[in-house]
Amino acid sequence: MKNTRRKTLKTLGVSGAALGILGASNWIAACSAPSKKTEETTEETKKVEASADLFFKISLAQWSLHRSFFGDAISSWDNFGKLWDESPDNVLLGELKPVDFPTIAKRDFGVEAVEYVNVFYFSKKNDKQFWYDMRKQCDEQGVKSLLIMCDREGNLGDTNEEARIQAVENHYAWVDAAQILGCHSIRVNAAGEGTAEEVKAAAIDGLSRLTDYAAQSGISVIVENHGGYSSNGQWLSSVIEGVGSDYCGTLPDFGNFCIDGWHGSCKEEYDKYQGVKELMPYAKGVSGKTHEFDAEGNEVNTDYFKMLQIVKDAGFKGYIDIEYEGAELSEPEGIKATKALLEKAGKAVS
Repeated sequence: MKNTRRKTLKTLGVSGAALGILGASNWIAACSAPSKKTEETTEETKKVEASADLFFKISLAQWSLHRSFFGDAISSWDNFGKLWDESPDNVLLGELKPVDFPTIAKRDFGVEAVEYVNVFYFSKKNDKQFWYDMRKQCDEQGVKSLLIMCDREGNLGDTNEEARIQAVENHYAWVDAAQILGCHSIRVNAAGEGTAEEVKAAAIDGLSRLTDYAAQSGISVIVENHGGYSSNGQWLSSVIEGVGSDYCGTLPDFGNFCIDGWHGSCKEEYDKYQGVKELMPYAKGVSGKTHEFDAEGNEVNTDYFKMLQIVKDAGFKGYIDIEYEGAELSEPEGIKATKALLEKAGKAVS
């Protein structure tokens, strides 16, 4: 695993104590220089102006730092599964701690909105005090919690009704955690085994049951294109239409349109631009997936200018997350490169 490098943002300025010991002539000269407060205000103004150039806001998906949280636990995924079965906390062997994620996002990357991944908090699933403490940290840091991405809780499109209902109920605690954090959604998967029509019917049922529960807390259930049938934009759109609730939508991911296989070994891939276009009418968030960059800082697998034009044309004005999943750059470098690309491409189409 590559080492991550974290930088603390520093603001330069003239202290009030220093001004107090200056002579009269020096005091007059010093008055012409910006104060610390003025410089801080200027930096905040620049950030606001930069954001104003974009039609969307930027968030950070926690998976972008998964190697830094998991550490040697992902030396092999077989080893990961063994450790997980013993205890979910056993896979948290990295130099970063999940509890610090909101602070890391703001301090190291200047991102003020975050998207959690539940696998980093499985032992805290039913610990409401933990989530209240996380909410306090976010409030102190000025960070907004957007959603919790949920995995390893069963298939909401399971064609076995008993297993499907159990999967639905497994997600309840994450809905409750999302409500405490002030999130708008939990992200789930519409997975299942069977024909496309069989899994579609099961997914509509499972999502409808979970949405009924989540809506009571004002939380939406959003589905990501995440392999299998769900990576077919037309199929997933028809599932969301079948649920027919304002509290059930999508999280279009720019890079997850492999129907058979995964990135790097995909046997069948759905047209990603068509897929995003089909999912955007239901989008409550967008995932800016990246893997590799060329010398100009562009993603080699995805035309971000084309993607963001599709997102803009859909009337979307919410958050697009940074979700770096590559290996050539370190995680901090990949996050910064993704952020820079979102800003560059976003300004070009805004």
